[in-house]
Amino acid sequence: MKICIVSQGKDLEAEIDSRFGRCRYFVFYDTETGEYEVIENTWREATQGAGVQAAQFVASKGVQVLVTGGKLGPKAERIIGSAKIKILEVSGKVIDGINQVKNLS
Repeated sequence: MKICIVSQGKDLEAEIDSRFGRCRYFVFYDTETGEYEVIENTWREATQGAGVQAAQFVASKGVQVLVTGGKLGPKAERIIGSAKIKILEVSGKVIDGINQVKNLS
């Protein structure tokens, strides 16, 4: 399963970001292979529409679960929902979010 975790840093020990559209990084993690990719959120400095652009990007990556430290805005949540991506609110480190998703499977 492919998941996305919004992160404040570039590794699995980084804190999960409480913001979605303005998070620093997206960590895309494959639960089957253990491989992950970190992509900087280039929309975090946008004057408006950061959440929408971030949601469209996450949806384009074929993610099944989005792990975030806080609520999404209504437009971003609508995009994520229409892509059939489950949203899981988690606090702690990126690895904690990954482990919680694995425990749900």
